[in-house]
Amino acid sequence: MKKILALLITFCLFSQGFSQPPPDHQWIEIVISPNHSDWTYKVGEEAEFQVTVLKSNVALRDITIHYTMGPERMDPQVSHDVLLTTGSVLLKAGSLDEPGFLRCEVSVDYDGKTYRAWATAGFEPEKITATVELPEDFNTFWSEAIEENNKLPLDTKMTLIPDRCTENVNVYHVSLQNWKRGARLYGILSVPKKEGKYPAVLKVPGAGIRSYYGDPQFAEDGIISFEIGIHGISVIMPQQSYDDLLAGWNNHYWNNGIEDKDDYFYKRVYLGCIKANDFLTSLPQWDGKNLGVMGSSQGGALSLITAGLDKRVTCAAPVHPAMCDMTGYLHGRAGGWPHYLQDESKWERAAHADIVETLSYYDGVNFAKQITAPVWFSFGYNDNVVPPTSIFAAYNSIKSPKEKFLALESAHWVYPEQQQAQRSWIMKMLKK
Repeated sequence: MKKILALLITFCLFSQGFSQPPPDHQWIEIVISPNHSDWTYKVGEEAEFQVTVLKSNVALRDITIHYTMGPERMDPQVSHDVLLTTGSVLLKAGSLDEPGFLRCEVSVDYDGKTYRAWATAGFEPEKITATVELPEDFNTFWSEAIEENNKLPLDTKMTLIPDRCTENVNVYHVSLQNWKRGARLYGILSVPKKEGKYPAVLKVPGAGIRSYYGDPQFAEDGIISFEIGIHGISVIMPQQSYDDLLAGWNNHYWNNGIEDKDDYFYKRVYLGCIKANDFLTSLPQWDGKNLGVMGSSQGGALSLITAGLDKRVTCAAPVHPAMCDMTGYLHGRAGGWPHYLQDESKWERAAHADIVETLSYYDGVNFAKQITAPVWFSFGYNDNVVPPTSIFAAYNSIKSPKEKFLALESAHWVYPEQQQAQRSWIMKMLKK
């Protein structure tokens, strides 16, 4: 039974908040290999991509591919067809004259189906600078918001979930008061049963709306964990309830209130992360010193934001963080998810300045600049949801100790090796 429980816990941990890699093999595979093993080049240096199309692990000959080249998420600068007479072709991609990323995308039609793949060359990415402006009153805006939120008592409600508890761990469904009187923040707390003092970690969610299982394995390893949702609703409902909400009032929630920095949806979310830390640090089992935060995509952004706002955080581990350098599109390059400004035509001209102003108060880059704790990143050059340009804009803004664990070919999925590396780093930092 213990083995079965461990497998169930592992499945729940890795199926929530992480996008898994696709199957290793498709019927037709397109292999695109940059001529530098680290996919990284000097500005002005020419990148090349070797393209091979495989079926049953054998190169297909006399097949036509279509390829495009250009900066990630921008209109391609090159678009051509080429016949692979030998099953492979070397494409010269050119270069960039400033730090950034150049993407080669390849498609092939075979038996009525189109297959696609891409690879991305980085040009001195650690020299990428952010485009988003830092408002003069940025710290004042957030310190006043937190102070106002602190006037709300936590009003903690905890309900034991017996079927998730183990011999060594108690698991609770928790709700706290946040944002305004009567509004709630919900999450799953896992805490060791054995008396003692323990470090704690806050797990913040990726985009979407769903239930959460919690992370009892951290508690088995001697770390209190609190996994939260951001929508002010219970996190133990049937999935159909969340699907209905996402299809209704919660659809594209990230756009709600975007024209006003005080009404923007994420104000509630960012304050909720601090409220979650208030709860964690109030627990009698907390060791009074070690507090981590971790998450992926939207949760990666929330990891940076929480660490930037809350000096109690002693380590942060974001995976492909979204919501960074979102104004990149206004400067002719990719910006971070949710890509508010990629298609300016969808915004009313009069509201455009208000959107840009709001984003400056919520952009992960401006929180990254405030971080004093160590930070661990993991992401890939091939990410087509959260562009690596935007991630490096945040990474390069951090002045505290930092390190990165690259999964170059990841297109916004997470390999088990990344998950394990993130977890191992957090445990190492919290148990120093």
